Amino acid sequence: MNALAAIKARFPDLAVLILSGFPEAHYATTLLRQGASGYLNKDCDPEEIVNAVRTVFRGRKYISPAVAEILADTAAGGLDKMPHEALSEREFQVFLRLAKGETIGNMAEAMFLSVKTVSTYRTRVMEKLNLASNSDLTYYALKNGLIQ
Repeated sequence: MNALAAIKARFPDLAVLILSGFPEAHYATTLLRQGASGYLNKDCDPEEIVNAVRTVFRGRKYISPAVAEILADTAAGGLDKMPHEALSEREFQVFLRLAKGETIGNMAEAMFLSVKTVSTYRTRVMEKLNLASNSDLTYYALKNGLIQ
């Protein structure tokens, strides 16, 4: 998200199509609100990527069927927010890394943060999701389709 803000600050009229490994449910709508022209999950079909690029090239927004469903449910008020949707961007990144079994030390190094900072994020995530252990966290992520 920081990259999108930097790109839009420097080139406000540039169309930005996001291709990400993160699930649509957490990032797509936020990124679209922040100025992205479209969002695709890396697991999408190659034809969908081509369609998205053509749509964005024509100056339109690209909304995948999965994102359209999220937007429709949100607009209709049909979905209660999932607990993980209350996490900040950084908390969500730590959450996903923990769920995949990454150690706090490796995370701190990869994210250019101190071990203490990552531990604080972990504590916040566990509190917000009402979880007691990393295995609970991994189960939650698997159950909700956030990791495979």
